[in-house]
Amino acid sequence: MTAAEQGGAAPDDALAVVAEGVQKRFGRTWALQGVDLAVQTGTVCALLGPNGAGKTTMVRILTTLLRPDGGRATVAGCDVVRDAERLRYRIGWAGQQATVDELLTGRANLEMVGRLYHLAQRAAARRADELLERFGLTSAGGRLAKTYSGGMRRRLDLAASLVAAPPVLFLDEPTTGLDPASRLSLWEAIEGLVHGGTTVLLTTQYLEEADRLADRIVVLDLGRVIAAGTAGELKRLVGGERIDLVVGDPNRLPDAAAALRRATGAEAEVSPGQRRATVAVTTGVAALAAVVRELDAAGIGVEELDLRRPTLDEVFLRLTGSGTTQDRQPAPTAGAAPSERGAGR
Repeated sequence: MTAAEQGGAAPDDALAVVAEGVQKRFGRTWALQGVDLAVQTGTVCALLGPNGAGKTTMVRILTTLLRPDGGRATVAGCDVVRDAERLRYRIGWAGQQATVDELLTGRANLEMVGRLYHLAQRAAARRADELLERFGLTSAGGRLAKTYSGGMRRRLDLAASLVAAPPVLFLDEPTTGLDPASRLSLWEAIEGLVHGGTTVLLTTQYLEEADRLADRIVVLDLGRVIAAGTAGELKRLVGGERIDLVVGDPNRLPDAAAALRRATGAEAEVSPGQRRATVAVTTGVAALAAVVRELDAAGIGVEELDLRRPTLDEVFLRLTGSGTTQDRQPAPTAGAAPSERGAGR
């Protein structure tokens, strides 16, 4: 799959991130095995994959924190190797853990970052105030960061990554460990950034997060791209719609699965612990009506009966299977120079 295919048809000047054949190896372990990637300007691209798939390694290469062993990549028009120093002034990055200085106030944290970017003192202070307001932290700006909640720290960390107004922002699992309310708040902040023209590439373990935020999703496994597309396109990879039912009596679950088979002609997936049976269908409402008739004829009572589209969770499991990436580590691929630095994710 080429980089152009990863990002869809777009001229080069419409692409904020381009990677072609990127490789990375840590000792005998391959983290990336020829990854192609293209992210259109002003969009959100989500990298999904099991632990060890290469997501964080890819982000670290694109943010100049690691050198690739093969292939090439550009971000905001800068080569990640040749133009690394210039590129660092054009990107923002927020890692899995908030990296704020707990002994400084929220405002002082942002002002310090501004000074590191060589902003004048007055300009750094003005930018700090703008970002505190944008992320709902104005009233807490004078408090020490160590008094902030986890959600507030993540928002402050995201604000710090935006001090230099970078055109491209990298977020590595930005909402890990946050409660639902804090996660929603951060999602809204990210959506606001993209609405303003920022390009975002994020890694996430939350399928709901990718479904909510991403214009395009790229699935990595074993250091390779195994699928790419919009959430809707990926869901169509595992079929059209699903009929889900939950029986009231767990002893009737086999009978319900048989009713689904008679109504649809397809074998149902059964989850005894959840008293649930699921079957893929192509005729939608007509199939649902046939299922209702079969259930009524068999006298099977159900607590839930739904017709729905596949979820990203189902797509993810279908594409990546079970087991960890380390369990399924492939044989080395020729062509990439080894690196002895510590393994990434």
